[in-house]
Amino acid sequence: AAKATAVPCGFKMAKMITMLAGLFGSTAVALAAVGAHSGRIQPDFKVAFDNANKMHLIHSAVLLAVASLEKQRGLKYPTVTAGLFSAGILLFSGSCYVVAFKADRALGKMAPYGGTMLILGWLSLLA
Repeated sequence: AAKATAVPCGFKMAKMITMLAGLFGSTAVALAAVGAHSGRIQPDFKVAFDNANKMHLIHSAVLLAVASLEKQRGLKYPTVTAGLFSAGILLFSGSCYVVAFKADRALGKMAPYGGTMLILGWLSLLA
């Protein structure tokens, strides 16, 4: 019978966060291509789109760093940190993307909550 090898919990968490970073990073690049080549973003809403995409891509890379830190030395609250960054990406960038694609600033009401989540994600690294 094959002997089961124990996998440290941090390794599993790091793998999950790495996968999440890959998902977010790939969607950031895909949305950048759509924004640049589709002609769907009106000039007045380009700044909203660019802000959404910049924060999306930056925080996707940050998630990858969180996974690396978790794997190497363990973070105190990796799921909290990854959750805050993920929620921040979805709420901030998602809200700004909707504003840009729909050309309606009234649809961006969730952006401040997402921005707060991103800030809290950074602060969670202090623990």
